[in-house]
Amino acid sequence: MITLSLAEIAEVVGGRMHDIPDASAQVTGPVVRDSREAGPGCLFVAFVGERVDGHDFAPAVVEAGAVAVLGSRPVGVPAIVVDDVQSALGALARHVVRRLGATLVALTGSAGKTSTKDLIAQVLRRKAPTVFTPGSMNNEVGLPLTALTATEETKFLVLEMGARGIGHIRYLCELTPPKVGLVLNVGSAHIGEFGGREQIAQAKGELVEALPPAEEGGTAILNADDGLVRAMASRTKAKVLLFGESDEADVRAENVRLTDSGQPSFRLHTPSGASDVTMRLYGEHHVSNALAAAAVAHELGMSADEIATALSEAGSLSRWRMEVTERPDGVTVVNDAYNANPESMKAALRALVAMGKGRRTWAVLGKMAELGDEALAEHDAVGRLAVRLNVSKLVAVGGREAQWLQLGAYNEGSWGEESVHVSDAQAAVDLLRSELRPGDVVLVKASRSVGLERVAAALLETGAEGEVAAR
Repeated sequence: MITLSLAEIAEVVGGRMHDIPDASAQVTGPVVRDSREAGPGCLFVAFVGERVDGHDFAPAVVEAGAVAVLGSRPVGVPAIVVDDVQSALGALARHVVRRLGATLVALTGSAGKTSTKDLIAQVLRRKAPTVFTPGSMNNEVGLPLTALTATEETKFLVLEMGARGIGHIRYLCELTPPKVGLVLNVGSAHIGEFGGREQIAQAKGELVEALPPAEEGGTAILNADDGLVRAMASRTKAKVLLFGESDEADVRAENVRLTDSGQPSFRLHTPSGASDVTMRLYGEHHVSNALAAAAVAHELGMSADEIATALSEAGSLSRWRMEVTERPDGVTVVNDAYNANPESMKAALRALVAMGKGRRTWAVLGKMAELGDEALAEHDAVGRLAVRLNVSKLVAVGGREAQWLQLGAYNEGSWGEESVHVSDAQAAVDLLRSELRPGDVVLVKASRSVGLERVAAALLETGAEGEVAAR
């Protein structure tokens, strides 16, 4: 974070100083909420959780070098006490962002946010120092913590914004006002909480409403291939730049294909020129993500050749998102177990099939959470798609939703041993260990709560029964 005195922080957040011998003491390190990350010069933010109270760690973090604690009560060590810690953290982030003068890029969407954010960051940091959201820290706590890692050298600040209801993105934009806003898509993720895709579009569109007008440099980057996103152009005074495979897109892809290993290749067209891209990531769905990243980079002054080179060299920065590992025996494990929604599940299945040409393919799938009344239909559709794509074997893991996955496969024409339902992750591991053959390709995917990353980990570990290790 930029250097701030405790007195300035207290003023910004409306806090009261307790047990602070020197109000001019400087916070020169990061702002952290995990006591294990505390170090010299940091500011520790004490949240009260369901099982852990951060205030209890105050003496330990100060001993580790923290300058002070930002909390809701005095703790016997230097502290700035506020009525609402979350609001204070947001106010501090807003103050720092205004001081920095970096170009703030915000993005949202129902699917692909984290992968696209990682692509944008890898492209932009070739041009100038860039700070970006780690993993999926995209809520009212994670976003300001990310913004507070920026320094005077930061030129681009790339922030992922998530939402579980109307008004959430509007609030995040008030904390960190963006200059460039990107909306990827409107899908079915969290549809059970929102009530419908139109409500999701209303929430996601709050991002473009928050942008400054075009004459002040505001730019809305919208998916030309998604009707609900494209319609958001009427909700902003910012300049509108379209990306997608549509002929009307300003940044578009032509001659899209997948390599034999399932990696997308295409001709990138931008208003400043065209160049060829072959990605290191897996699955055709990354073409849209790459185009979104290219549109941001073009708007911020990068050439088509620079963008294409960066996209071709970019990798995955976040765990359990299409992580591809080949075991020494030739079995390929695709760990995409971080999260799942209908759009990402279908994209992952298509990627599996592309990667598995001439090989046996396994789809180990579990529950997609927060789909509300659409849950049965969406799980059924994924099961049916697995059959239509000729996935060799579907392993549905878990309870009711997994049974719906298998039922969809069965109703589409999957009989015999082409699909199977197992109760939990360990049962899936036992099945795979007994039936996998060299050369097989295994996709593991479900919502985070299912914990199917344990299946991928078990397949890649060296065990007592002679399991081979990941390369």
